[in-house]
Amino acid sequence: MPDPSAPQAAARPVTTTHHGHERVDEYDWLRDKDSPEVLAHLEAENAYTQARTEHLAPLRARLFDEIKARTRETDLSVPTRKRGHWYYGRSFEGREYGASCRVPVADPADWSPPRPAEDAAPDQPALPGEQVLLDLDALAEGHDFFSLGGSAISPDDTLLAYAVDTTGDERYTVRFRELAGEALRDDVLTDVMGGVTWHPDGERCYYATVDESWRPDKIWEHRLGTAQADDALVHHETDERFWTGLGRTRSERFLMVASGSKTTSEYRFLDTEDEGAGWQLFSPRRADLDHHLEHAVIAGQDVFLVHHNGTGPDYEIATAPIAPTAPEDWTPLVPHDPAVRLEDVAAFAGHLVVEQRSAGQTQLRVIELGPDGPTDDYLVTFDRELATVGAGSNPGFDQPVIRLGYTSLAVPSSVYDYDVRTRELTLLRRQPVLGDFDPDDYEEHRLWATAPDGEQVPISLVVRRDASPAREGAGPVPLHLYGYGAYEASMDPGFSVARLSVLDRGAAFAIAHVRGGGEMGRRWYDEGKLHHKQHTFDDFAACARHLVDTGWTTVEHLVGEGGSAGGLLIGAVANQAPDAFGALVAGVPFVDTLTSMLDASLPLTVTEYDEWGDPAGDPQAYADIAAYAPYENVAAQHYPAILAETSLNDTRVLYVEPAKWVARLRAVADADVLLRCEMQAGHGGVSGRYRAWHDRAFSLAWILDRMGLADA
Repeated sequence: MPDPSAPQAAARPVTTTHHGHERVDEYDWLRDKDSPEVLAHLEAENAYTQARTEHLAPLRARLFDEIKARTRETDLSVPTRKRGHWYYGRSFEGREYGASCRVPVADPADWSPPRPAEDAAPDQPALPGEQVLLDLDALAEGHDFFSLGGSAISPDDTLLAYAVDTTGDERYTVRFRELAGEALRDDVLTDVMGGVTWHPDGERCYYATVDESWRPDKIWEHRLGTAQADDALVHHETDERFWTGLGRTRSERFLMVASGSKTTSEYRFLDTEDEGAGWQLFSPRRADLDHHLEHAVIAGQDVFLVHHNGTGPDYEIATAPIAPTAPEDWTPLVPHDPAVRLEDVAAFAGHLVVEQRSAGQTQLRVIELGPDGPTDDYLVTFDRELATVGAGSNPGFDQPVIRLGYTSLAVPSSVYDYDVRTRELTLLRRQPVLGDFDPDDYEEHRLWATAPDGEQVPISLVVRRDASPAREGAGPVPLHLYGYGAYEASMDPGFSVARLSVLDRGAAFAIAHVRGGGEMGRRWYDEGKLHHKQHTFDDFAACARHLVDTGWTTVEHLVGEGGSAGGLLIGAVANQAPDAFGALVAGVPFVDTLTSMLDASLPLTVTEYDEWGDPAGDPQAYADIAAYAPYENVAAQHYPAILAETSLNDTRVLYVEPAKWVARLRAVADADVLLRCEMQAGHGGVSGRYRAWHDRAFSLAWILDRMGLADA
């Protein structure tokens, strides 16, 4: 039975009518974040959660210590070369934030990155000639929250533009620092979305701002030494379904303004070698035609590479002239293949790099270029089936090596260089895990669950070998199941230091690759959105039941987790399949889906219509969302234990969604539910690595307790 001492929000019904359907919302008043009553209610929820989890305080401390003990606190990234410098990051023991640094390139012909001294003291250079570009601890001083947005070096390497957010609302302030002498310029840009993109002349830069609904809608040109009020408007995206952004091609010749919705895109380009032509529209937007541009030089000719879905849902790579053009004039370079989802293409002077996936597995493809065009086309291969591979930071158009990343559920994040000239693959660095960690102590599995409609849903799983139910005669283990399933985002296998604290206590971890994500190609996404959204929830429940039915775990010891759109997934399965889980964790959860999608003034709502539907304008979309929205469908039934986590300053999924959901669960259902609200954070949670470790330790302690492993 629910705890009578839990906070009870007052029911103040508000009735609305849409398409003839009457809705009653008892807790809409909780959305006033400036109300002392609302803040008091959130503080009461936090106090109740702390009281209910007080017995886990020693476990939380142990988990934090384990994460800390496994992490090399003073560490460095592998240097990345851009123009005349090698750039890298440093972290320091005892400091929440790190520093970004650079050193000059000693030998322009040598593409092997220098190896910084990993044990260098904070006041000592890690490499000779080191220049500290940004000391993030110094920038964060005095702020409860700190986030660095984009940072960009000017083309002549003399100025650094960097963006900072100190509230969590993702509206950044950009400043400009002289890299000789470190003086700040007078220029200050406020309410910027992310960071800036430099013009090759180094005298101008470009940035995006958002409208009242937090949609990036305007691109501005700023000339150094002038006031922001005098900045020139480059582009205004007036269609509320679209957002806009700006970037520069790897060749640094073209500036690109992109406008995009969930299904359609459009590009404008500025040729900085022919600015008299002005900004040109590459191809007018067509409904459901999604494309992306990259500048390449093939067979001595400047072309645009067009990565598009005009010939099939899994995309094609074509070439087009440097001019306004129509899709009918694009020439296939890598034709559409229904067995291969082409996800991205990057152009270099001597080769192209294609990121793709097939049968749920990520792949890195190299197309070598000769004087007359492509000469070879092949995959860079690794030996683990469940690994994730992708291109890393590769800023140089002329670089002959490809920086790439590699990881799996058991193998820590690894950085490689692939030399296209010699086809040699060199491991530069593997994320250090201190202690007695050995990847071979863990086994990884690819499992398949059958959804109600017969679809086979992949599951990636990791468990310690000595705890594995796959051993003859072994029994089930507690299991932590993660899911997302939206926006074609693929939850590919990856390593986590914090997860070791769960695995080493004898539990397993699995990812359910449900529809709505992109793991199995564009079809996988299309079958998990709009009026097909129910597939996402059915898939997750099917994965949970498969893991129980095949002996991997038991219902009582199975904990499901998801965040944001994955929090919607958790809320939906809580209503629809409460008997499939022992407990659920919903992070910054999109659980009041119908209310948010009915309110076009909220951040992201209109741009999300292509993902969820427009319930205000479309009766069928209203019915679809109303049928699964977690807040709408709270029932007088028994629920698994639930931990909901949110942040007061989240601009993507407002704190009010989980606050209302928890209030209704307490009032209507047989539910043991906790709400934890960070009062100084945004969508990504708290800032600072130690605070983030404490934050994750809180969640993991609750998960382990529900698994029956709190004393393990």
